[in-house]
Amino acid sequence: MKRLNPVNQARWARFCHNRRGYWSLWIFIVLFILCLGANLLANDKPLLVHYQQRTYFPLLVNYTEADFGGPLATAADYQDPWLKSRLSQHGWAVWAPIRFGDNTINFATRVPFPSPPSAQNWLGTDANGGDVLARILYGTRISLLFGLTLTIISSVMGIIAGALQGYYGGRVDLWGQRFIEVWSGMPTLFLIILLSSIIQPGFWWLLGITVMFGWMQLVGVVRAEFLRARNFDYIRAAQALGVSDRHIMSRHMLPNAMVATLTWLPFILCGSITTLTSLDFLGFGLPLGSPSLGELLLQGKNNLQAPWLGIAAFFSLAILLSLLIFIGEAVRDAFDPSKVH
Repeated sequence: MKRLNPVNQARWARFCHNRRGYWSLWIFIVLFILCLGANLLANDKPLLVHYQQRTYFPLLVNYTEADFGGPLATAADYQDPWLKSRLSQHGWAVWAPIRFGDNTINFATRVPFPSPPSAQNWLGTDANGGDVLARILYGTRISLLFGLTLTIISSVMGIIAGALQGYYGGRVDLWGQRFIEVWSGMPTLFLIILLSSIIQPGFWWLLGITVMFGWMQLVGVVRAEFLRARNFDYIRAAQALGVSDRHIMSRHMLPNAMVATLTWLPFILCGSITTLTSLDFLGFGLPLGSPSLGELLLQGKNNLQAPWLGIAAFFSLAILLSLLIFIGEAVRDAFDPSKVH
């Protein structure tokens, strides 16, 4: 493994010195891995089935009741007591710790929906009979993937726009700034609500719309760094030697701009997750029935007699955003040379 240079070693040391941010990073990584494996932690299908000397993989292959001795060729319902007894009599099955998927309805409960926490549903069920913990796992995964994708795409677009404005200056910078002023002044939330009433919202549609209006967050930071660096002697010397603009921008100027840019990324990720949560809460986000923290918050508001819904959604979102804020503060300290330990 390639060793870090002395500058990056000092930055990593400053990051580790911020114990709150350091441990928040590890907790966030663990939570992210657990959410990525939500299908293995919460699923209404067995992870592995051994039936009559044969091995089945229900997570990967859709089997029918006929495959397990049933009369119909319909999709196997592994929550059916008949099928459960067949599997226990003629083989065995390995189940996920939570035997409910993101849209599984618990018909076995005797309490009306939403039902309180129990041994079967650790955080209770929502108004539709879905397991709250399972929906939190799947909803957090969607929120993280949406936020990370939005952060990466919008950051790349913002860095490119800021670099071009700062390096070339003049008319490029002037017209670029006027366009950004007009574009950033548009009411983003109202436009998304308007478009959602015309087009059926989905993950990629929401991602495209939010990228369209959210790519300007890093333009000012990168533009300022490029405006400052383009007058340095080594940049003018490289231009005089005939080095291409692309090479100068990517090799000599961009690394300096990335120092300020990296400190913003955790906070941009926070904003991306909050955007999706807000849209889902207002009913203009993911399609109906999709697991979402915002939709769970909405159910908590509409079902005040079931406080576990709002409490579970609130703490899930609060813990996730707090971890990202603590990581962002540690990254900011790591890139600040005045912070010593």
